[in-house]
Amino acid sequence: MAEIVKMPKLSDTMTEGVVSKWHKKVGDKVKSGELLAEIETDKATMDFESFQDGVLLYIGVEEGKGAPVDSILAILGAAGEDYKALMDGAASASAPASVAAPAEVASAAVSAPAASTAPVVSTAPTVISDDSRTKASPLAKKIASDKGIDLNQVSGSGDGGRIVKRDIENYTPAASSTKTTAAPVFVPAGTEQFTEVATTQMRKVIARRLAESKFTAPHFYLTIEIDMDNAIASRTAINASGDVKISYNDFVVKACAMALRKHPVINSSWLGDKIRTNHHVHIGVAISVEDGLLVPVVRFADQKGLHQISAEVKDYAGRAKTKKLQPADWEGNTFTISNLGMFDIDQFTAIINPPDACILAVGSIQQKPVVKNNAVVPGNVMKVTLSCDHRVVDGVAGSEFLKTLKSYLENPVMMLV
Repeated sequence: MAEIVKMPKLSDTMTEGVVSKWHKKVGDKVKSGELLAEIETDKATMDFESFQDGVLLYIGVEEGKGAPVDSILAILGAAGEDYKALMDGAASASAPASVAAPAEVASAAVSAPAASTAPVVSTAPTVISDDSRTKASPLAKKIASDKGIDLNQVSGSGDGGRIVKRDIENYTPAASSTKTTAAPVFVPAGTEQFTEVATTQMRKVIARRLAESKFTAPHFYLTIEIDMDNAIASRTAINASGDVKISYNDFVVKACAMALRKHPVINSSWLGDKIRTNHHVHIGVAISVEDGLLVPVVRFADQKGLHQISAEVKDYAGRAKTKKLQPADWEGNTFTISNLGMFDIDQFTAIINPPDACILAVGSIQQKPVVKNNAVVPGNVMKVTLSCDHRVVDGVAGSEFLKTLKSYLENPVMMLV
């Protein structure tokens, strides 16, 4: 008997999925456990296996297209079976929703002569690249459309010169081909121009979650300045061994983990009618990717050494940028760190990552004059700002946590004992 296969919910924040690749075609036999398709969520591209045996009778979402969770992804059944009645009778069945391709819009308005009683509006011609004959995979076309890349400028590395995903991801304007491009369109002065692209699944989730956090959790902020001279010396000594390169962010993760153990209220969550104090320390580390942010989690960070933390964060960063993270990698954080120090940002405030009660914003290490032993000497200082949910954390608790964090970073040997 034919059965409907619905678009699965592959993460807690997923509302829509994009089929990046089908591994079966209509008429193919499918066994339970066989790979059916690759589905791109808001955070990763994941393999989707069939849960039943049968023949693939119908594909509801084409490659490169998207559909809401629980919509018809495919239909499996016996060969030659009539499945149309099943589709018509499904109460929740609806036509697959295609992800709208981003549109680049250039409009121009020209005012009419003063003697005219009504303005005359004319639209400047739009240069449209004809890629209808360009050989490219559906996913490559979608990514190129999202990025505003002209497929005629991309060299394909697939079979027969076919453009595939990696060609789009590796494309840079400087490496464009020698194909001729249309002459630029003259646009009258004073005309507004803009570009619109469809909102990605990741950006939709970021917008929803952070808006909920900012407008429901009463944030307050505490900033402290930390002397990083000893941390710099310790990092230099550790990295001189050549085994693993430790970053300053690794020091921050370890120091936060140990400070959270001493101040469990900072390691808490607001659950509406109750406050949960977590007895484990799982630290989320915000990592920038092309479409936004991912926050993979270093679990039991207080029980791990600097080398292990460093290796995990590097692994997460690599897999995040290629969308290879799995749901287990980004779920369960109890505290979050956002570090913009590598971009020379000296201080900023971060929005709390629900359901955490706090998030730490880390700035860059700045060289500046400091006072030591009643003398002004050169120093290296770093500012960190703790964003707190006032429903859970009060000012004194946040201040005590920062004081402990400061002591660990200013005396790193305490973290190595």
